[in-house]
Order: sequence, then structure tokens, then C-alpha cells
Amino acid sequence: MASSSHGKDPLGSNKIFGGILSAALLLFGAKTLADIAWHEPKAAKPGHVLPVTASTGGAAAVASAFDFKAIEADLKKVAATNVDAGKDVFKKCAACHTPNKGGENKVGPNMYGLIGRKVGTSAGFAYSDATKAKGGEWTYEALAKFIWDPRGTIPGNKMAFAGVQDKQDVVDVIAYLRTLDDAPKPLPQ
Repeated sequence: MASSSHGKDPLGSNKIFGGILSAALLLFGAKTLADIAWHEPKAAKPGHVLPVTASTGGAAAVASAFDFKAIEADLKKVAATNVDAGKDVFKKCAACHTPNKGGENKVGPNMYGLIGRKVGTSAGFAYSDATKAKGGEWTYEALAKFIWDPRGTIPGNKMAFAGVQDKQDVVDVIAYLRTLDDAPKPLPQ
């Protein structure tokens, strides 16, 4: 008896499977090519991705771009509302820093008692050589400049954060950091 194929293609299921496989390869191949073209570097340690921009000009550029006198008057008028706003700004910092007394060091040092502390001296934190060599203490002005442009203020430090570019946010976060102390330091006069 002769077999009847009823018009079916004996390789039909293979062609369908091949089409599906080709479409999947094209889809994943396009995604892989897009990932290669717009590659975002992986963090060295797990955590939040922070916006990082290349610093241009170092400390001299910070001095010309950042005017402490422009925010000094605002620091003199720090009100409770600024502290609350500063606490909100500090949320950007909380991925790497703890604010509580006796808090642990994370990727960055604990911030309690920062204002007036010698630069590069938080107990148990491994600072970069650049930060240890900076010297001085965290005055309101030094802290404002560092928050504005960490890499330009202390070139070679380990902080992977581009800085806070809004002057009011700088004032607010400093107002908040000031409260993280048993005896907050006097504001500029």
C-alpha cells in the first residue's frame, strides 16, 4: 500500500523550530550588541550606582567654580527646616556612610562628629593616601568644597561620587551633618 503524505512537508516542524531559534538569536544578539555599545562599568563592591564624572582642573578649578562666601551667609542662618532638608540630601550619602553615633564604617567612614575632626582620621577606616596626606580638619568651608567636588578637592581620594552641585543642598546637608555631634560646632560668624 502506498503511503499518503497528505501535502505535509516532512521537515515542517524543523523549519518552525529553526525560525523560532533564529528570531531568538537575533533578539539576544541585538541586546548583546547594545550592551557592548552602551556598557556601564560594574561597581567594585555591591551597592548603589553613584553618578561619577571626570574632574577637570583639580583643586584650582574647585576654587574658581565654588565660592564658599556664597553659601557662608546661608550657613549662618541654618534653621530646623534646613536640617530636615539636609537629612533628605544625606540619603544620597547613606549608601556609603552611616550617620549614627558609634556607627560602622561602610564603603565610606561614619559621619558622626565629622565637623572639626582631622581629615582622614575616622577610627577603623582605611583612607586613601591622598586623604591621609590632605591634613587639616573638616571645617565648614573644607566640608562644603569637598561635598561640592570630592575628586577635585582631594585628587586621588577613593570616594566615587561626583558631588552635590546645588548650593542649597550643600548648605542643607552641612546643617544636617552639624547635628551629628554631641556638641555641634559653632556656625561661621
